[in-house]
Formats: sequence, structure tokens, C-alpha cells
Amino acid sequence: MARRGKNEGTIFKRDDGRWVAMMSLEGGTRKSFYGKTRQDVQRKLAEALRDRDKGLPIIRDERESLSQYIPTWLALIKPTVRAGTWQRYEELCRLHVLPILGATPLTRLTVQHLNSLYAVKLADGLSPRTVRYIHATIHKALHDAQAMSLVQRNVATLATAPRPRRREMQTFTPEQVRRFLEITQGDRLEALYVLAVTCGMRLGELLALRWSDLDLENGYVMVQRTVRFTKDTWSFTEPKTAHGRRKIILTNLACEALRRHRAHQASERLALGPIWTNTELVFTNEVGQPMRGITVYRERFVPLCKRADVPTIRFHDLRHTAATLLLLQGVNAKVVSEMLGHASVTITLSLYAHVLPDMQKDAAAALDRLLLQA
Repeated sequence: MARRGKNEGTIFKRDDGRWVAMMSLEGGTRKSFYGKTRQDVQRKLAEALRDRDKGLPIIRDERESLSQYIPTWLALIKPTVRAGTWQRYEELCRLHVLPILGATPLTRLTVQHLNSLYAVKLADGLSPRTVRYIHATIHKALHDAQAMSLVQRNVATLATAPRPRRREMQTFTPEQVRRFLEITQGDRLEALYVLAVTCGMRLGELLALRWSDLDLENGYVMVQRTVRFTKDTWSFTEPKTAHGRRKIILTNLACEALRRHRAHQASERLALGPIWTNTELVFTNEVGQPMRGITVYRERFVPLCKRADVPTIRFHDLRHTAATLLLLQGVNAKVVSEMLGHASVTITLSLYAHVLPDMQKDAAAALDRLLLQA
């Protein structure tokens, strides 16, 4: 048999009867392939040489399973992602991915494996949105594995994640907003609700506000952070995008509500003395600590909706209510987009397309008035 050329690899038979093929990798390391027959290892070697010539990575360990890779991956990315994001990755992997695919070798993972996983989770009652989060987590894990030459391709790019059901936003009408704000007068969190329906701020942004972010004399608020809870603690993080950091002009209604709230909070702080936790937050619980969004919604917002006899909407829908009311009042969509912290006005227009027909009617009526007068 002809001698193999340089960089074509080596094939030999071990004393125990197994065949071995070896090839050189960059950096002076070597990669071995094992098989029961010469044909087995010759095929593996040929595939590896072909991948090398195409510039594809040569997988160094074909035996590593997802159960082995995922914990290592989570440890590597922990310093690079938000705490809440990492916690979500860890939960999705631990609860949904590893129980089904944990024993699967990383290099043997297929599109069929992932599509089957998604189908099983949908059948178990998970929402399409949650299954898409699972898909996104796997996609991220495999993308990083490919970057480390642990897999040759990211099979998640070919898998089919379920399309999420778009949840219809519900908004208060102007009359419902007035009724709701009337009921909140004198409530401990009255100013929070006023800000939500006049500024369109997210609940996490509202609960992360500090008094230093407010200028009530000049009437504006700076949105600079959001609060996130992980298990028994909380953390403050910057908005996800640069557009999230923004300046919002306050209404007189909001300024007056905030002044009353500041005076009430000062009274609480004096009454509690050393028990009060001085976090400098605008909205706190009864001892000065950050409030959980779910607590605000369930224990405070929902009862107020029932008292005001208005629909029990999500708290986030107050943000949609603010945007809708502004657009219906003829406020420029670009201005609304900046208030909401959207990356572009296109996002704003796509979210609130239901308002556009009324805006177009108003525009046509304005043209009629102008031209008929002329």
C-alpha cells in the first residue's frame, strides 16, 4: 500500500485490534479517530481532512454531551450577560432542555432533536413564547459552541420554533383613565400611576427611579435604569439600548402628584427612623426598599381597577394607553417614540397601527378645513 503523504494523516492498528486514524491540527496538536475496521477510521479521517480543507473547524471531542457542555457554557457567559438573562438561561436549560436532550452528544445534536423538543414542550402546555425562549437559549449555546470549534454548525438555525401568539394590547379609554386616576387620588402610589399613563414608562423603570432623576422645578424625568429581582435580592441595570436612556417632559399633573408623594414619603421616613432603608428611590415599600413589580400589580393595581370599574389590564398596558392617547391627540409619532424609548419610530408605528386610521381621518379633516377656508 502506498505511503500516505504529508498532512494526509496516519492510519494504524493497535495491539488490542482497534484501528486508529490521526491527523495534525493547528498549533501542533493531533486529532484521533477510532473504529473497529480500517474503513471506519479511514472514512472519519477523510471527512475531517475535507472539513479542514474547507476551513471548517475540526471537532476535538465528539463524546461531550449537552449535560457536560451546558454547565460549562453557563459559567463562561455569566460575567457577560445581565443577571436576569443568565437566570433565565439557567432555568430553561435545567427545567426543559437537559431532562430531554442532556444525554445527547453535542456533535450529534440534530434539527430533528430540537423540533421534537419543541413539540413535546408545546404538548406539555408551555406557551409558544416560552418555547421560543428555549429555542433562543439553545441557539445562543450552540453559537458559542461553534465559536469554540466544539461543533461545526449551529443546527438551531435550521430548527423551527413556534410562532408566538400575539397578545392583544388593551388600553384604557380617556374616560377610563380619568376614572382610574380619580380612584387613585390619595393612594400611596398615586404618583406611580400618573407617571405610567402620562409618560409611558415601564414598571421596572418606574420602580428604579431615584429622586435625583427628577427635576420638578423644570418638569422632567431622566430614565436611566431598571430594577430586576433575582430570587431574594434585587439589582439595578441600565436600559437594554441607548434609546432606553431618555429625558421625558412631565405634565403638571405628574409634577403635582410627585410633590405630594415626596412629602408623604418624608413623613414615612421620619416615623420609621432607623427602620427605614434609605435607597433614595421614589417608589418603595413601607420600609424604603425596592418593590417587586408582581406585588405592585396583584396587590395594588388590580384592586384599584376593580374599584374604578375599569378593565383589569396588564400594568404594561398603561404604557400602551399613554402612547395611544398621545397619538390620538395628534402628537408626532417621532416624539412618542422618543418618550417610549423605542429604537426607531418604525417600532412605534407598527405597535400602534390601530391608531393610524383615526389619525388619517383627522389629517383629511384638517386638509378640508384648510382648503375650504382658502
